[in-house]
Amino acid sequence: MKVLIVEDDPQTVEAISLVFKLRWANAELLSIPGGMDAAPLVEKESPNIVILDLGLPDTDGMEVLKEIRAFSDVPVLILTARDDAISQVKGLELGADEYITKPFDPSILLARLKKLLQHRQSALAENVPNFARGGLIIDFSTRDISFKGKPVKLTSTEYQLLTLLARNAGSFLPYENLLQKIWENTWDTNALKTSISRLRSKLIASGASHDIITSERSLGYKLNLAG
Repeated sequence: MKVLIVEDDPQTVEAISLVFKLRWANAELLSIPGGMDAAPLVEKESPNIVILDLGLPDTDGMEVLKEIRAFSDVPVLILTARDDAISQVKGLELGADEYITKPFDPSILLARLKKLLQHRQSALAENVPNFARGGLIIDFSTRDISFKGKPVKLTSTEYQLLTLLARNAGSFLPYENLLQKIWENTWDTNALKTSISRLRSKLIASGASHDIITSERSLGYKLNLAG
């Protein structure tokens, strides 16, 4: 496993490194103190996960996240001192998979990392027929998504949401089910709403109708596909 840590504080890098040494002793850790070289390094090294600070000395971490999401769906965990709701929502909207504020509890960081990596590994290990319905195609082996022939770039969390909704297409999937499977009962309803909104926007941008994903307060979310 290869990990890229984009963080300028040596003590934070050391704390993150210790978490990996205790749980994933063989992990290869790459650390850079600034964000200008982060996206090129992601492209070059293809890390399994990126841990990203927002308060970087040379650029804003949000801009780094945008650059990474322009070409990669690598899981990104934001680890930052910014604890305001606006920053958290913006980070999730730009494609972060997790958002943890400093000072952080190493056990919480470990739990979030395990969740991200487990979801990633299980998705890559799937050996089931591709999903194809109503113009939507999901290749479970490569995680490639397209709608009516147009590629759709999704984050790890968005991919998980789409596959769950697709397997229940035409039926409402309760909010609790999605929270349990993706956020492991943390009941982060704001993260769910933000991720659904982002997923819906990407599908619409690829040619889907505006009601591609609908919701009912007492029922949950539903993916609407023709055929």
